Amino acid sequence: MANTNASVKKKNTRNTVLRVLLYVVIIAICLITLYPYFVTVCTALKSRAEIFSMNGTIFPVEAIWSNFTDVWKLAPMSNYMMNSIVIAGGSTLLAMVCGIPAAYALSRMKFKGQTAFLGFVIVSQMFAPVVLLIGIYKVMMAFHLTNSIIGLIFINAAFNQAFAIWLLRGTFLSISPEMEQAATIDGCNRVHALLRILLPVAAPGIVTALIFVFINAWNEYTVALTLISTDTFKPLTVGINIFNGYNMIEWQYLFAASLYAIVPVVILFVGIEKNLVGGLTSGGVKGRFLFFSKYNRGRCGREKGLPRAALCSCPITIQKAVFRQVFL
Repeated sequence: MANTNASVKKKNTRNTVLRVLLYVVIIAICLITLYPYFVTVCTALKSRAEIFSMNGTIFPVEAIWSNFTDVWKLAPMSNYMMNSIVIAGGSTLLAMVCGIPAAYALSRMKFKGQTAFLGFVIVSQMFAPVVLLIGIYKVMMAFHLTNSIIGLIFINAAFNQAFAIWLLRGTFLSISPEMEQAATIDGCNRVHALLRILLPVAAPGIVTALIFVFINAWNEYTVALTLISTDTFKPLTVGINIFNGYNMIEWQYLFAASLYAIVPVVILFVGIEKNLVGGLTSGGVKGRFLFFSKYNRGRCGREKGLPRAALCSCPITIQKAVFRQVFL
């Protein structure tokens, strides 16, 4: 008995030590990750004289909050911000509109060259925009899309298309085909089953792809710097270079503008963070809203050659259960 208590106590002590070490590692990683943002905020609150002072400190001696308002007076920040929102939003929308049908086809349909196409999708992610910059510029020149927001939307959507297809294909593969079979029994065609059944269930994966595509398009710098030459169409990532002069860099304004560039992404992430939890439909169909029975084959509609354990449920019931499972 004494030996058992000693072993249990030793095990509890070891678990406590491991837990403390885990928390220490997590806190250290968080501090390392957040330190650049901390420096950015502190620098944005300093004056020019304090930034270039030889005896400066990390914390500002006197916080100058007017730096955050002065950037709007010294540069067309509202124009830059709106351009970035339009470019990132348009690129995300275009990538999702093209990526969802492509990912669905790759996950549900079999066709010749499917493996080669998937390999091409992966290989296309290996090419950075810098490598293709000259070719991109010539193509945009041929279509008269240089110095335009539409050109940047097409380029950003194209570079993020492969990632969106690959991620959404994995999401659709994790969803049981029996949901579509149940919808088919009730009279839905393939398009209606995709729109009414699969998309609500695949919401976590779609939201994840949306966030990554939006962030990549929002942070894009090299192509925008090459294609855009006028302040009217510059996104925020390129526009804030106005504080990077030939003779002096206005660090306080540059860091203040950088913080404004972070805000939309943070708002987007906080707003849809709850839908980032994946695996809500992994493991098959939830039995609490689909009914399996070998005696009910064809009872809900025309037979479609399904197995003996046919799925019987009305579309409204499926949709309510799916929405309740994903969003509530």
